[in-house]
Amino acid sequence: MDAMTKMWVSLFGIGMMAIAALLITFARMKTKGVVKFVLSLIAFIILIIGFICGLISII
Repeated sequence: MDAMTKMWVSLFGIGMMAIAALLITFARMKTKGVVKFVLSLIAFIILIIGFICGLISII
């Protein structure tokens, strides 16, 4: 993978992690019950995707 592609993959991973952090913050402060659980689950999945993108950009 060339350097520019690694850069874009890492920026995508950082963006996904930031979205996950904002989503989990919103879920914990503004929602309750099932909606809170669903938003937290979505945020966790987005966080895992961002982590995988970060690992791919290192390799």
